[in-house]
Formats: sequence, structure tokens, C-alpha cells
Amino acid sequence: MKFTDYSIKALKPRAKRFEVYSDEKTGFGLRVSETGVKSWLSRYRRNGELVRLTLGTYPAMTLKQARIKHNEFRSWLHDGVDPRHELKRRRKEAEQVRLTEAGAGTVAELAHEYLERHARPKKRSWREDERILKKDILPQWKQYKAKDITRRDVIKLLDRIADRGAPIMANRTLAVISRMFGFGVRRGIVDASPCVAIDPPGEEKSRDRVLTENEVRAFWSGLHKARAQEPVKLALKLQLVTVQRRGEIAGAAWSEFDLATGWWTVPAGRSKNNLSHRVPLSSLALGLLTELKQLAGDSQW
Repeated sequence: MKFTDYSIKALKPRAKRFEVYSDEKTGFGLRVSETGVKSWLSRYRRNGELVRLTLGTYPAMTLKQARIKHNEFRSWLHDGVDPRHELKRRRKEAEQVRLTEAGAGTVAELAHEYLERHARPKKRSWREDERILKKDILPQWKQYKAKDITRRDVIKLLDRIADRGAPIMANRTLAVISRMFGFGVRRGIVDASPCVAIDPPGEEKSRDRVLTENEVRAFWSGLHKARAQEPVKLALKLQLVTVQRRGEIAGAAWSEFDLATGWWTVPAGRSKNNLSHRVPLSSLALGLLTELKQLAGDSQW
């Protein structure tokens, strides 16, 4: 159809949304929803894929404005640029400018970017960072500008946590704050970290608690009477005899085991230190794995 304000206003909604395109045959169109909302479209093909981009809604975006926007997209395509990618790039630049103009953004914005761009993709323990942020950091600082947080602010926050009887949690909180602001420095969100030269408030001690022979015997024998499924009991026994972390036991796939040679290779992606390591399997461990294999059936786990 030929687009004019008259012809556009004459378009009535139908039972299902529909699209109409300009008779110029350039991919300039209009989508009409079931409720009568009219949205401008720019349609084009890129590497065989049919793409539709929404330009705006009518009449907030006029016919003239929509046509100018559509023609801009066409000029990008002529230059070999996909409008989708160009729009994404411009939005990213605009967001960076917004953060800069806002004084590097709030602590809440920094925390969100830290979790999404660093913690989630790179740390298996990212949920603990998120928990600490939500529990102790954001309730105090979320509205503050990240650049305005001082060393004294950090110390006062840690003191509050230590004073409630949780000095080790204060240490963990300091570590999260330090990682988050270090990330902010690397991303250009803040110029410096407020955590420099702050000592952990809690004294850390290495755990030297070990099970006695009687405790090992009680644990092993008690599992027979435990109200747990058999695979769980066998997994706990396997954890004891291989001395591996529970996550490495619970997430193990049969492809990691070589029962013929008696070796278990824990891949780097499931190891706490992100390094692959091999675990020798004793005859007792092999016996437990044989029982687990029978229970597992065709499962890969």
C-alpha cells in the first residue's frame, strides 16, 4: 500500500496481528497488533536470514521520522553493516556515556555488572558473592555512587559485621568488595579501589579437625541405618575413601572414570582450582563404583 497518514489511520485491527509494507518495496512496513497498536518496521535480508527491526510506534513516531530511520538502516546495509549490530554498539556506547555522566554509576550498578560480566561467567562460587552483596553490601551502599565509597566506609561496614560476631564473614565481605572494585577499575567504572591497605578483621585459622578411627567407623556403619537413598549412601562412602569434595563426587560422569586401570580424572571445569587432577581408585572405591554403576543403569552420571 501507499503510506499516508490517512491510509495508516484507516488500518483496523484484526483477530491476529498483521503487517503491511510500502509499495516502494524497500522493506519499509507497519505492524498492526490485535489491540490496534501500530509499529513501524524495517525488513531486510542478511546472509539469507529475514530480519525485522521495530523502529517505533505510530503516531508517536511520524511517517516522516520512520522513513528517515528506515533509510538510515538501508544506508548501513549498503555499507556492509548489519543494523542489528550497529544498534547494539550504539546502545552500549550510550550506556557507557550514561554511567560516566552519572559519576560512574551507583554501587548497585557496579555490583550488577560485576556479577553479570565477571562472577557468573568466571567463578563457580558466584552465588556466594551474590549472597554477600545482597546481605551486607547493597543494603548499605546501593544508592551511593561507586566512586564516592571511601576506605573508611569499607572499614565501618566490616566493623558492623565483625561486631555481630561474624569476623570471618567480614573477611569474606572484604574479599567480595575488593574483587568488585578491582573489576570496576579494570572496566573504567571507578579510578581506584577503596580496599587498599585494609587488613581482614578476622583471624583465619586452618582447619585441622580430622575424624578419629572410631568416628570413621561410626559414620560407615551408621550409613546402613540412615534414612537416605542408596546412591546417596554410596556417594558419601565414595567421598570418604577418595577424599574428594562433595561437588566433584555429586557431579561426576562415568566418562571421567577408568575402572580398568583404577583412575578417576576430574576435569578442570569441575575442579575448585580449575585444574584437572587424577585420583587413584582403591579396591574399596572400585567396589563402590561398581555398585553405583548397577544403580545408574544407562545414565551418564
